[in-house]
Amino acid sequence: MKRFVLIITSIVLALTFVGCSKDAGSNNVIRIGVSPVPHKELVELVVEDLKEEGIELEIIEFDDYVKPNLALAEKELDANFFQHEPYMNNFKEENNIDIVSIGTVHVEPMGLYSNKYKSIDELPDGSEIAIPNDPTNEGRALLLLEKHGLIKLNPDAGILATAENDIVENPKNLKFNSLEAAYLPRVLDEVDGAIINGNYALEAGLVPTEDSLVLEGKDSPYANIVAVRAGEEKEEKYVKLLEALQSEKVRKYIEENYGGGVIPAF
Repeated sequence: MKRFVLIITSIVLALTFVGCSKDAGSNNVIRIGVSPVPHKELVELVVEDLKEEGIELEIIEFDDYVKPNLALAEKELDANFFQHEPYMNNFKEENNIDIVSIGTVHVEPMGLYSNKYKSIDELPDGSEIAIPNDPTNEGRALLLLEKHGLIKLNPDAGILATAENDIVENPKNLKFNSLEAAYLPRVLDEVDGAIINGNYALEAGLVPTEDSLVLEGKDSPYANIVAVRAGEEKEEKYVKLLEALQSEKVRKYIEENYGGGVIPAF
């Protein structure tokens, strides 16, 4: 596996993280890979709580959805926190790795955003809609459009529906452009609409409950999880990590700081 640069955003020891600075499975250290918002912020919130439990966190920030799982499988990380379970399950199958969820923390509602229109009724015939290009988030985006009557999908497609193969009704003749999820906020001026994951919407300064044309609700099955390697999920340090992230402190922080763009899932 090729080496890649890990951006260290917080190290709760007087150490510099270089490659694999500690052996995986160290009893009092968790190297956790995160996306910037809100994952990094939520993990930073519990650093001192875990330190009181004798657990040190090293927080490593990633800006993509691929490297954190590969780094976990290769023991360059002990845990990661950036994805929902449908994405993880599809990724582990495609890449033949064995990682598991130890629990859910929050939902980042996916929404349809537009710099040109204020409602889905205004979308003209032939509108270009940008959607995530990874399999689970593409299916998730299409299911959101179906829920709001913009398209109809083959009922057999499920969460891995694709725009190319599974749209059976498309009354507005929407055209779909699949792009990397992190890039979607940048194309809002170039397309009629873009379906953006909650964390990337927040990073772009969007307020999901105010700026989206349509938005997933609290019933979304796409709650974000903490993942570890299979067989390690019952280790005490990971149990304590999940307990900290599912605390009332974290719940209150989510409810007070994200304007509905992040919803507790515990």
